[in-house]
Amino acid sequence: MLILQDDACNQSDLATVVVAPLTSNLRYAQLPGNVLLKASSSGLDRDSVVNVTQMTTLDKSFVESRAGQLKRTAMDEVEHGVGLVLGL
Repeated sequence: MLILQDDACNQSDLATVVVAPLTSNLRYAQLPGNVLLKASSSGLDRDSVVNVTQMTTLDKSFVESRAGQLKRTAMDEVEHGVGLVLGL
């Protein structure tokens, strides 16, 4: 999963976090708003797709550890995808 929520919210007393799931099914990269993440630039162990059409809220207790960190350009693509899906 990719945490979408702002760091200030993540560090607050909120018990939840807004995320988008990741999938290794690269066909999902063709869907509007979704973003392909290459393993070589994301720190993930395989190429993956951020599925922004399935954003959800999870309890923070489900977040165990960090698998990687996106570069600013990739996060910009994700933010654009979120905006597309939400009509912002």
